[in-house]
Amino acid sequence: MAVHRSRRWSFGGLALLVSAGLASAVLINTSDAATNRANAATVTTTTTFSDDFDGAAGSAPDSAKWSLETGGSGNGNHELEYYTNSTSNAALDGKGDLVVTARKNTDSGLQCWYGTCQYTSARLNTAKTFTQKYGHFESRIKVPKGQGVWPAFWMLGDDLGSVGWPGSGEIDVMENVGYEPGTVHGTIHGPGYSGAGGLGAAYTLPNGTSFADDFHTFAVDWSPSAITWSVDGQTYETRTPADAGSNKWVFDHPFDIILNFAVGGDWPGNPDSSTSFPQTMTVDYVHVTTSDSGSTSGSTGGSTGGTTRTGAIKGIGGMCVDVAGGSSDDGTPIQLHNCTGNDAQKWTLGSDGTVRALGKCLDVKAASHDDGAVVQLYTCNGTSAQQWTYTSAKDLTNTGADKCLDAKDNSSADGTRLQIWTCSGNANQKWTVG
Repeated sequence: MAVHRSRRWSFGGLALLVSAGLASAVLINTSDAATNRANAATVTTTTTFSDDFDGAAGSAPDSAKWSLETGGSGNGNHELEYYTNSTSNAALDGKGDLVVTARKNTDSGLQCWYGTCQYTSARLNTAKTFTQKYGHFESRIKVPKGQGVWPAFWMLGDDLGSVGWPGSGEIDVMENVGYEPGTVHGTIHGPGYSGAGGLGAAYTLPNGTSFADDFHTFAVDWSPSAITWSVDGQTYETRTPADAGSNKWVFDHPFDIILNFAVGGDWPGNPDSSTSFPQTMTVDYVHVTTSDSGSTSGSTGGSTGGTTRTGAIKGIGGMCVDVAGGSSDDGTPIQLHNCTGNDAQKWTLGSDGTVRALGKCLDVKAASHDDGAVVQLYTCNGTSAQQWTYTSAKDLTNTGADKCLDAKDNSSADGTRLQIWTCSGNANQKWTVG
């Protein structure tokens, strides 16, 4: 985990700040299998917050959704930037993105904790406009690059002004520091586990790839019992109240969303001669969703599901659902295989109705509704071919076709291809998760 800052709240923002998340993943019903399948078709995912940053190039972020903080306090981390409310630091690009830009400062009147500010940047929050307890929080972001840059997508508790930090809680969905171009960190902070002692983990891209090279999707699923982090749909960390030990688990009240681009500070260190400016953090969207199988609370109301499930999916003969060859290519077959515990057999049943492995979704080929239509791994696209419900009868039902995941020919042989088929209650359609 990252050994980093003592706190990330801003002194000027104490009166604001709240956010949320969720770890809804699967619908568990208590009625019979037929009723479960009927209910599956009525399960809905509710969007409680959405900004796709559509608007004219150069326009400011939507003030009905975002507040722009200002100041150069260093935010408890000895950061070097002065946060402004200017469109020179936060503006839409006219292509459906928010661009947060860090620049070298040319205004001698801007004063930071160390003197005349060296850089300007932006920090946005939803504390005045949107807060929520539990949910799925997701953003697609292309991060900046260079020594000393520190972009983040994170959340703070709505009781910050009354209990302070870290008692209010903090959920860091994504942080990246420039000297680790291929790594992001997901962390929680609370009383007794904050700053360098925060509970977290890192996710590193394969093959030396840098996060600044392209957009990536960062998300948390947050429920009363767990917080789960993912990158591009691939789960890499889960934290539960047990991880806090004897300390208080403070993730039981509304939080708000924060996007910011810090420059310098105790964790990333300061920019050096190799760092070019301006640098940009480009945000494609921020979405928050809940499902209707449970309850949530927040300024927008709504509802949420239970707990995200991550692990092996086992079927007939105790065999595991497996991505053939461990390939993440679109169209890779899904099969039964001896259980090995590798990433090709680690699935996440998400609050958005998807079933994911290796950063992609379980998909019915060609969105077919026919018996015998094969399932495959495919880039997540939000279609009904990728919507699934897991029932108390242990059916894994594709809600688009209203048919069950099925092991072909009732076989438990290694390499048996998986398909959809009219739900029959047979052993080759029964699955256990985790």
